[in-house]
Amino acid sequence: MPFDRPLVPGILLRRYKRFLADVQLHDGQELTVHCPNTGSMKNCAEAGSRVWVDLNPRPGRKLPGTWELVETTPGGLACIHSARANAVVATGLAQGRITPLAAFTEIRREVCVEVGGSRFDFLLAGADGDCVVEVKSVTLALGGGIGAFPDAVSLRGQKHLRELTALARAGRRSCLLFCVMHGGITRVRPADEIDPVYGMLLREASAAGVSVLAWGVEPTPQGLVLAGQLPVELDQPAGGS
Repeated sequence: MPFDRPLVPGILLRRYKRFLADVQLHDGQELTVHCPNTGSMKNCAEAGSRVWVDLNPRPGRKLPGTWELVETTPGGLACIHSARANAVVATGLAQGRITPLAAFTEIRREVCVEVGGSRFDFLLAGADGDCVVEVKSVTLALGGGIGAFPDAVSLRGQKHLRELTALARAGRRSCLLFCVMHGGITRVRPADEIDPVYGMLLREASAAGVSVLAWGVEPTPQGLVLAGQLPVELDQPAGGS
């Protein structure tokens, strides 16, 4: 999945007001660009980090570009543009490259499967039925190849897990797919130290039959490369019951 334009390197000066970032480009120019990530961006927004931005000034646009990549302290590039996770997954599903879901040939996006329920990222269908899929973008690297989700308490993520669990218990196939947008992550676990409720609900979901998968993405300044499946570690945290 190539970027639309070559990315421009720079240095992060600060990220603020959630959606804004000040960067200094390689030529010394300082710009305020869009930060397309609503999370805490823990370990991904440290001042002085190398970043890459998509510069696309055009009439009517308030900011001259979008922050796309960052080089993180544990090592490896991360794509902080969280919406790109769904785009990468959609491409992987269409090409049959996410092998546990390759049997599903019909792909619908942004589907509400229960009245009053959440809108899930994908509803897949095939000869043997359908599968509800919710995608979560993982960028929090803890070092040693370990990645964790979420990077802040996620009430929305908790709600998704409860609904996926209810679907699984009702006999409907459901899947939580961690899209790992960080080249330095080789395995994923719930961030119990940040959101213990999410970790508890994720383990309950897995026990109820929700398929919990993680798929790696290798970010580069040229584009995002879908890699392969990564292990998900659901062991109870130390002191857990």
